[in-house]
Amino acid sequence: MTRVRNLRVRPDLLYVASGWSTLVTDVRGRISGTDPQGFFARNTRVIARERITVDGREPVPFATANVRGHAQLSYAELGNGEALPSRAAYLLTERFVGPGLRTRLTVVSYAQQPLRFPVRIHVEADFADTSEAETGHRLQVGDVDATWDPAAGELRLTYLRDDLDRAVAVQIRADAPVGYADGAFTVELAVPPRGSTQVELLAEPVFDGTRLPAPPATFAEPDDSAARARSRLIGELADLSSSNFDVTAAWRCATHDLAVLPLGEPAGPTAPIAGLPIYQEIFGRDTMTASWQALLAGSTMLGDSLRLIAGHVGERLDDWRDEEPGKPLHEARQGPVSALGLNPFTSYYGDWSTAPDFLVFLGQYLAWTGDLETVRELLPTAQRTLGWIERYGDPDGDGFLEYHSRSRAGLKNQGWKDSDTAIVDEDGQLVTNPIATSELQAYWYAALRHAAVVFTVTGHPARGAALLARARALRRRFHRAYWLPDRGCYAMALGPDKRPVRSTNSNDGHLLAAGIVPARAAELVADRLFAPDMFSGWGVRTLSADHPAYNPFSYHRGSVWPVEAGTIGLGLARYGCWAHLHRLAEGMFAAASLFEEHRLPEVLSGLPRDPDHPHPGVYPNSCSPQAWSASSIVALVQALLALRPAAPLRTVFVDPHLPEWLPDLRLEGVRVGSATVDLTVRRRRGGRTSVTARGDRLAVVRLAPRQAITTRRRR
Repeated sequence: MTRVRNLRVRPDLLYVASGWSTLVTDVRGRISGTDPQGFFARNTRVIARERITVDGREPVPFATANVRGHAQLSYAELGNGEALPSRAAYLLTERFVGPGLRTRLTVVSYAQQPLRFPVRIHVEADFADTSEAETGHRLQVGDVDATWDPAAGELRLTYLRDDLDRAVAVQIRADAPVGYADGAFTVELAVPPRGSTQVELLAEPVFDGTRLPAPPATFAEPDDSAARARSRLIGELADLSSSNFDVTAAWRCATHDLAVLPLGEPAGPTAPIAGLPIYQEIFGRDTMTASWQALLAGSTMLGDSLRLIAGHVGERLDDWRDEEPGKPLHEARQGPVSALGLNPFTSYYGDWSTAPDFLVFLGQYLAWTGDLETVRELLPTAQRTLGWIERYGDPDGDGFLEYHSRSRAGLKNQGWKDSDTAIVDEDGQLVTNPIATSELQAYWYAALRHAAVVFTVTGHPARGAALLARARALRRRFHRAYWLPDRGCYAMALGPDKRPVRSTNSNDGHLLAAGIVPARAAELVADRLFAPDMFSGWGVRTLSADHPAYNPFSYHRGSVWPVEAGTIGLGLARYGCWAHLHRLAEGMFAAASLFEEHRLPEVLSGLPRDPDHPHPGVYPNSCSPQAWSASSIVALVQALLALRPAAPLRTVFVDPHLPEWLPDLRLEGVRVGSATVDLTVRRRRGGRTSVTARGDRLAVVRLAPRQAITTRRRR
């Protein structure tokens, strides 16, 4: 097959971010006025266009790159670099993203005589929402007033809407006098022989009377909450190395991306955003899922994510926001479309998976950390979440969770596949609400089991026992209602008529991960997931390629999601389906090797891996980096090790099965409870593995997962 390297998602753009701010430029580092470029603060575009001319010409950078996730550097030639004696002069454009944006322009001369360069900088603001810039379609508009204050050397661009208080202060700092006329700053730079001169452009958003400062001009991390969170994660996340370069590179890229994506919210500083450039927001299930899948690398993110979501739980009945008491937040954005009430996403609760996810991940956090103090702190939220599921999650009382939307601007589908056209019947027609998707029942089953442990260890054993009994009953009820024996898989959902939706899809991988599948059916389910219509060669398709609604470039009807690979991988390891896991992991690491820096995008297409398709392409509007695509790499490594922590017992259980293409793995700094362990795993002749552990106060025990043992006995 033709070898492909260094694919880029959104190849015409570069973007860097910090906290709630994102800078999107063209590949030369310019804000040209083309959507979706601009500087965005709190989901609002405060700089929509910037044009810099030096000596009457617009410099064209010849080298541009992002630096450390929050900064960018470009070089452009100004003088004749080949002239003798030298008249070489260059413009360095350095951009630093924080709550505001600092752009430092440095003219460097290598000439023997002084040079003069008139600089003109034109800036515009349009206060578009991130979503509007992404689609190019404006839902809200207003005039922009430009007021120049010569004493302060500051331009104030103000959005002229009575219902929205947003502006941006743009300031020029230079050693020479600064003027402003005809919509542009002007400054005359005198550059000494073989010297340099600088101009700084500060863009500081002013929202509701609060001015958001531009960060300092440093490539090192500045001192703000998002930067401190990044520094903490960089110092804490575990390292991996292997003789397989692609696995090593994918892990390093993944952990780097996770370390640069925290939102910096006070309640949970290291909790990550979903992805760039469009999902810079609090995103309940995405934030927690990425943090859960990344637990092998570190537990700080999950603790912070749980605390963050605990601070955003529904208080009342609000149809517009799909809010109900005890229901955890789905999304929270700060852009003008949401602030003006054109959509409900300032605080939107329209998701059925976040509530059971919170309970599952709280149990997982306990298993990895043994942190009873935090678990007790979050117990009231667990109780409220359980209360929501019991009162609102199953409206018709049939024992299954079925979602619906009350908001006229809400999401139709509120399971893991939340696009409007995701749930289709076997004829390719949309299934109407209410819908009980299969993965929601699996999440609920896992939530009951994890909640049982949480309540038991916090002094409520009777409630724990009752929850376990409910889990066992749900497992039996689920298999009877959803199993399709003629297909060897489960129904995608139960429709509003309670009949199975017989569309073959990827949800079964979630069922394996949750443990709701009986051991006798596990291999059948795995075989169906890896049949040619479902497994593309890169990953598992969200919908069968044989389905009438299949579209390889859709969001949820045939595309391949790396985040699902992480979850499915953990499920395959749970049941000991090693050959399937090895195929899945090889496909994902091979896919990662195609992309720049081994960075998996948000969504791959479902095209087959064959000579006619040297690479799979991506969903057209994919984000990259995407937190839960990064975390999927960590989860796949955990799956290959079949690693299960038991921090309260000061024990880690492992049952590694490495494929031929991965002869060794070395993990350094794996933290379980208060102990840290280094693990070295090697594949021996015949496929057997050896495990070497270094660390204290932690037992590493070789033991297969219980359901894997049961599945093996049935073979």
